[in-house]
Amino acid sequence: MSGSAPGPARSSHPDDRPVEFWPTAAIRAALERDDLAVWQRIVVAIKRDPFGRTARQVEEVLETAEPYGVSKAMSEVLVRTREHLEANECAEVGRHVRLLLERSGLGEQEFASRIGVAPADFAAYLGGTVSPPASLMIRMGRLSERFAKMRSPRH
Repeated sequence: MSGSAPGPARSSHPDDRPVEFWPTAAIRAALERDDLAVWQRIVVAIKRDPFGRTARQVEEVLETAEPYGVSKAMSEVLVRTREHLEANECAEVGRHVRLLLERSGLGEQEFASRIGVAPADFAAYLGGTVSPPASLMIRMGRLSERFAKMRSPRH
């Protein structure tokens, strides 16, 4: 009889669910006992969200784990993935600063002077090597808006 007794729920096994839904104990067990295929699934989850749940769980496991082969590799994945994300975010901020500058119609030195930063610091923001503080981003936005309005043919 096909509908009488339900079989074991295979989807309740952590390996059947996306890594992001695994409990920390399953992450710990996977790092201690599983193989490359499972470790790769964990790495993919970390790369998808370097500060997300799985990344935090791996960090927690690594803090309390005995050093073993995969722990060093997972630690390196965390560091490199986060550095890559941060570099991309800095570059994105740099593109936004460039848009604010262009919208204002001011030159780089004039813009830097009007927001109260050294030209070299402003160049670093433009290049995406350094991200300005949030308050400075607001100041840049206001300056850009003010000069864009002054240049607008509607006035």
